[in-house]
Amino acid sequence: MSKRDTRTDIIKAGTGIIARQGFNATGIDAVLKAAGVPKGSFYHFFASKEAFGLAVLDSFAERYAQKLDEFFNDESLPHLQRLHNYLDYSMQRLVKHSFSTGCLAGNLGQELADQHESFRLRVEEIFQSWKQRFAACFRSAQTTGELSVDLEPDLLAEFLLTGLEGAILRARVKKSLQPVRDFIDILFQQILAKASNGPLL
Repeated sequence: MSKRDTRTDIIKAGTGIIARQGFNATGIDAVLKAAGVPKGSFYHFFASKEAFGLAVLDSFAERYAQKLDEFFNDESLPHLQRLHNYLDYSMQRLVKHSFSTGCLAGNLGQELADQHESFRLRVEEIFQSWKQRFAACFRSAQTTGELSVDLEPDLLAEFLLTGLEGAILRARVKKSLQPVRDFIDILFQQILAKASNGPLL
């Protein structure tokens, strides 16, 4: 197995464990066992557990950005429909994982922001990249007349990011999609309903 493949396998195994039980509770030995990699391999690829955690976060961010782009770059659909499809996908992920994982970036931000400045900064960077995609979607919706130009895209994007992350946390605690459904309903029926072309989805 190549070095690159081994590193990828360690990150993949670590992602699953960290998503379920958090970073601090994740032991290196458990990650290596799950990856099927000898114990001596870890520090060949990662200088520290913190460096490993950041690599896991980077891998997640790259894959999630690709998924976001799949939704928001779908030119066959109106912009707000793209957003709605993404939010439906977020709910499907919660159900698929039985409400046990939620958002990895959000989880690590809550767990580590006060412990590791490097994690806080990286999570915020990831969130900002998502916010930029949301804001771009809202701006494009304004240009096509789907959304009123009176609404501020950056503020809407911040509200979407913060509200969705909070709703996902509540959904995990309640083991129910209702908090996310409620958030989506408020977003589309009461906030984005100020669209130029009348009622939304």
